[in-house]
Amino acid sequence: MKTQHTTVYPAVLSPIPDGGYEVSFPDFPGCVTFGYTFEEAQEKAVEVLSLWIEELEADHKNIPVRTERPIIADVKVAVA
Repeated sequence: MKTQHTTVYPAVLSPIPDGGYEVSFPDFPGCVTFGYTFEEAQEKAVEVLSLWIEELEADHKNIPVRTERPIIADVKVAVA
C-alpha cells in the first residue's frame, strides 16, 4: 500500500482584466486553470494540481520537489 502525504506548492493567482483569476504553478510548467472569483480559482487550483500529479504518477514520472515560495508584497509609494 502506498502512503500519502501532503505537500504545499506555490500557486500564482493573476487577475484577468475582464474578470477572474488565472492560476499557474512555478513547479509545474503548463499546469494552469482559471476561476471567476478568487475563491473559485483557489478551489480549481487544488483540483487541477491534484489531477496533474495523478497523471505524473500514472506515467511513473517524478513529482517535482517544491521550490521556495516567492515573496510577493504590495509596496506603497507616493506618485505625483
